[in-house]
Amino acid sequence: MPDEKKAAAKKPNLFARAGGGVVRYLREMRSELKKVVWPGRKQLTNSTIIVVVAVLVVGIAIAILDVVSNTALNEAVKFLRQV
Repeated sequence: MPDEKKAAAKKPNLFARAGGGVVRYLREMRSELKKVVWPGRKQLTNSTIIVVVAVLVVGIAIAILDVVSNTALNEAVKFLRQV
């Protein structure tokens, strides 16, 4: 009799437990996505423009810093070679 209780109380194998977790995760994700308030077309366009402009500004700033530092290092190397 105790052997029958052990068999009935035995946990499912690893794959069965993991599969149930994946299904639960997907179900919860779907319910959370239903709660999301998605932006309208105008807000999405404005946000996209802001991001593109910010990326361009930062990219230009990095390019300027790169040119300045490269020029300064080249001049320093030239100066040190002359000495």
